[in-house]
Amino acid sequence: MRSCQCPWLWEACSRMWQPSVCTWWGPSGERRLELPSPSAFTRLVEFIKLSSEDDIVNLGQGFPDFPPPAFAVEAFQHAVSGDFMLNQYTTAFGYPPLTRILASFFGKLLGQEINPRKNVLVTVGAYGALFTAFQALVDEGDEVIIIEPFFDCYEPMTLMAGGRPVFVSLKPSPTRDGELDSCSDWQLDPVELASKFTSRTKALILNTPSNPLGKVFSRAELELVASLCQQHDVVCIADEVYQWLVYDGYQHVSIASLPGMWDRTLTIGSAGKTFSATGWKVGWVLGPGRLLKHLHTVHQNSIFHCPTQAQAAVAESFEWEQLHFGQPSSYFVQFQQASQRSRDHVMRSLQVVGLRPIIPQGSYFLITDISELKSKMPDLPGATDEPYDSRFVKWMIKNKGLGAIPVSIFYSAPHRKHFDHYIRICFVKDESTLQAMDKKLQKWKDELGP
Repeated sequence: MRSCQCPWLWEACSRMWQPSVCTWWGPSGERRLELPSPSAFTRLVEFIKLSSEDDIVNLGQGFPDFPPPAFAVEAFQHAVSGDFMLNQYTTAFGYPPLTRILASFFGKLLGQEINPRKNVLVTVGAYGALFTAFQALVDEGDEVIIIEPFFDCYEPMTLMAGGRPVFVSLKPSPTRDGELDSCSDWQLDPVELASKFTSRTKALILNTPSNPLGKVFSRAELELVASLCQQHDVVCIADEVYQWLVYDGYQHVSIASLPGMWDRTLTIGSAGKTFSATGWKVGWVLGPGRLLKHLHTVHQNSIFHCPTQAQAAVAESFEWEQLHFGQPSSYFVQFQQASQRSRDHVMRSLQVVGLRPIIPQGSYFLITDISELKSKMPDLPGATDEPYDSRFVKWMIKNKGLGAIPVSIFYSAPHRKHFDHYIRICFVKDESTLQAMDKKLQKWKDELGP
């Protein structure tokens, strides 16, 4: 069995070797990170690679395949061709015009006076914000509550910090005949959630709107989480990168805006998701100084600094949006409307071959139930211990030319077998991609016959 001697290289190692153990030396001596074998990350990489082949309609990977808004592109052009000093370092914790507008913009939404120097940290994407938060706050033996299904990096990031993941699953309500299920029907059991809090609980990570389910947690659900976090003195890491993509009249509520929660919440955002520019890799964390100071220490001694020009472009993009915010001309309004149309298109199309989408309230994603097809094709090729959804996605890519992600990779190992009849679809795609999807699905329907 191979091992990696550097925690920063585990992703690269997983690509090459798919290791189950990563070893490095920390302040207290040797540390060993045991990952599921293969890890959720390596499985995700596998499906992304398969979906990238020629003639495959890639509905798996979560990125828009259309341009960012014109004002954002122009902002980046200004940053590249304007002030030559934007080619140099800026302030380590964030380009000042960006930290100022983040403080101003989100301060109004959260009802807080946000200090741009003490309460804001700009990171290399929201992924970097998550990693920095785990490294800064989670110590050896600390427990981190993770709500399933979960964004795949939460578990390995907890383990890399020396923590212990504690899982609690959203439970779907029984299916209603003749109606599509909604992700709002997937609920936490309050008693089960409360039982997960112990004297070792350091943090709970809350993703709303969520990936992969698309669930927008209601105010009542957030109040339950907030109450337990306050009762047990637990930090809430709020991953809110999809906050502008909420559908059907639902409302996104930041848990940091609830009474007593600002002082124990880290709110994470993403310029990539906000302005449809995932390659810019600009993210941020907002929170109280007592927590941010620890993230600053990790950031300063690891990343140190994020690309200045990308930060400048994001700052100018927020300035544009701030002028239009809440109006029909707002990009956040227009992008949400366009994404809801794409969601509805994809949900209609998937049903023609017997897939049953779960209606998402937000995000880039929906999951779809493949139980009907599983009953007709129970013995797809694959390893004996490979979840059915994984085998199904490989079959669908090879035989139908459609890429997706199996939902079981978003669950802890003991729970995967209970949720191996769903796949994740990204619907925030260009119209040409959706048309190509329709052709593939129509061909599939024709092959099924009457």
